Amino acid sequence: MYDPVQLRTFLTVAQTLSFTQAAGRLGVRQSTVSQQVRRLEDATGRPLFLRDTHSVELTQDGEALLGFARTILEAHERAAAYFTGTRLRGLLRFGASEDFVLTRLPEILEGFRHEHPEVDLELSVELSGTLHERLDAGRLDLVLAKRRGPGDERGRLVWRDRMVWIGAEGLRVDPERPVPLIVFPPPGITRARALEVLERDGRGWRIACTSGSLSGLVAAARAGLGVMAHTRGLVPPGLVRVPGLPELGSVEFALLRGGRGSAAAEALASAILSGADRLTRPA
Repeated sequence: MYDPVQLRTFLTVAQTLSFTQAAGRLGVRQSTVSQQVRRLEDATGRPLFLRDTHSVELTQDGEALLGFARTILEAHERAAAYFTGTRLRGLLRFGASEDFVLTRLPEILEGFRHEHPEVDLELSVELSGTLHERLDAGRLDLVLAKRRGPGDERGRLVWRDRMVWIGAEGLRVDPERPVPLIVFPPPGITRARALEVLERDGRGWRIACTSGSLSGLVAAARAGLGVMAHTRGLVPPGLVRVPGLPELGSVEFALLRGGRGSAAAEALASAILSGADRLTRPA
């Protein structure tokens, strides 16, 4: 009933919340994206997006279609792999940002391993800044990480969101005292963003906790030691947004390929792009 091309376009718009960005990722015109979404809305008989000149948001029916679309596309891909008889093999070195430790990324990787059992998948979980360095040094084949900032357009956009300040419920930041920060060590991208916006706003700050693991930062935040900059769609349980601090702006997550291209890296990239909506859901 539903055209796989239209479903893939729908998923891409849902992940980027932008018809323009979806068109760029799919390699088609924006008018083509709009036409395919409109045809899918005609097929379902329901509006899937609320959109104006400034924003794009999923409707309730659009949220419901996410799971169905992903399941349908996965079935198509399994059938295509079976009948073409392709067997991927070899070592695939994949790096994922700490941000995705508590999401459903492991489900995507499990599905990939099931479909391609002869691929030796080697996973590295690091800070986004470290992943960029390892990719540039030729030590990784595929990376899912934050882009370094405005103007960085490397890789394929997977997901865009805003960054917010979070901390323990009831925590209030005294405007007369330095902001207590919970941060990753350098070269953490969120760390750099937090320091930049506070200094630009003229706010004093102090480091209350540094940890190389997300679980360590979350534990410190839950204990009320301070605030941390974090992606809005990935706020860990037990933490809430903290008001009264300068805006952190948006963040983009992208897939970046290393110089040693491989069919296995492309297959995993396709699996992540198809299931990117699961990256905003807790495990």
